[in-house]
Amino acid sequence: MMPTPPGHAPRPGSRLAAAGTGLAALAVVCWAVGTTRWQPLTEPVGPWAERLPGEHTYWARDLRFLALTAVVAGLVLAGGGRRPSTLRAVLLGGGALVADVAVDRADPTGPGATVLLVAVGWLAVGITATLGVRGDAAPGPDRAVLAGLPVVTAVLVLVAVSTRSPTGREPELGPAVLVTGLLLLASTVVGALAAAPGPVRPRLAVAVGMAVVGGVGLPLVRPVGPADRLFPAAVLGAVLLVGVALLTRPWPDGRPAWRRHVLLVPVTVVVPLALLSGALLVSAALRLGAPLTTLAGNSPIAGPDPLPALAGLLAGLLAALLPARPTVGQEPGGVVPSRPASAERR
Repeated sequence: MMPTPPGHAPRPGSRLAAAGTGLAALAVVCWAVGTTRWQPLTEPVGPWAERLPGEHTYWARDLRFLALTAVVAGLVLAGGGRRPSTLRAVLLGGGALVADVAVDRADPTGPGATVLLVAVGWLAVGITATLGVRGDAAPGPDRAVLAGLPVVTAVLVLVAVSTRSPTGREPELGPAVLVTGLLLLASTVVGALAAAPGPVRPRLAVAVGMAVVGGVGLPLVRPVGPADRLFPAAVLGAVLLVGVALLTRPWPDGRPAWRRHVLLVPVTVVVPLALLSGALLVSAALRLGAPLTTLAGNSPIAGPDPLPALAGLLAGLLAALLPARPTVGQEPGGVVPSRPASAERR
């Protein structure tokens, strides 16, 4: 195979870096608004035991954590999924989680606090993305990581659309859920395209279909009552997960291998949803949110204090192990490389 001309190699990587950095920057804004605007709305007033908050009171915390995962996802995309970039993104996400708890305890409010948090977050994102683009030696993307990333974000879209409060009547809850869900949806579509083991153009129709279904489905599923939301949310998740599988798997002769994909549908759909359901139950049973509630100085929950965002992240990471391997493994007629041929061992 002829080496890729130097003038053409950086272009796709530059587009991916710009898209990933842009998504991370938008997620920083979502997180800052969640900290200074949405979180104060969820904190009850009064120290009396009979007024202790109930389950899902701190819905803004879950949306903030989902926004932080979108920041990490954007930075992983910006770095092409390469291990050094991914490690830096994960470390930044861990540091951001610690900072989130500290900021929550400080209870900042107002536009000034929002702007300050956005500026600090953008600085951190800019430094991390720059190091990922310029500092990594590997010139090609790691498609195994990129193939798993949209699975994680697709599962988190379900967590976002399922977020609820004790009363369900907060006017800010709906818009907050939609903004967060759309950010994760964008990360899902862009990440799936980035992981495509072949030309992107033939797959654009699938990507556009995913974006349309997600963009229309989120506002349609959200108004459904919590008791009846499970089925439409599962259908939305199934469409997204199947779309991710189509985009991240090889297409012999430039079109999907429908028979093979149909056989994979049960695994692609059922396993992630089952993992998410199990993780949510474990999160509630172990009260994973209780330590963070205490560290943030908020009133304890009178009952289970789950952390759906963390449960969704764990379920997504486990589910991502399923589609990632075939993407970079065998394709009919050959092996799909995870980096350009010119970047093979020298």
